Amino acid sequence: MAEDDLNLNEFEDDGKGGEAPQSEPEESNNNPESVGEAMTEYGDLPRSAKDLEAVYDIPVKVSAVLGKATMQVSQLLKLGRGAVVELDRKVGEAIDIYVNNRLVARGEVVVVEDRLGITMTEIVKAERN
Repeated sequence: MAEDDLNLNEFEDDGKGGEAPQSEPEESNNNPESVGEAMTEYGDLPRSAKDLEAVYDIPVKVSAVLGKATMQVSQLLKLGRGAVVELDRKVGEAIDIYVNNRLVARGEVVVVEDRLGITMTEIVKAERN
């Protein structure tokens, strides 16, 4: 890892309630591409894809949820090979697509060569707090 790379281990919680280490603030160079000037009237949204380059290589977990089921532990323990668990979705109903455990879209299951894939059919707008 290069010296300039961010070491995320510095920010892990040590269980003592301390704050994450603070870095020296960078001086503004009055460059129109600086983060401060790249923000829109919404306050925290970048104006262009170039403003997001710093996060392009951060891995995220993408999950596609076909459906959910609730059962008692006793029922769960009775399940064996060939058991069918009925989900709360109907055939053809859109599946939920999560990124880092946050619902971001809905879509359909597709086959890509010999693997399963998803086609996004709806983007879910995030609620602003």
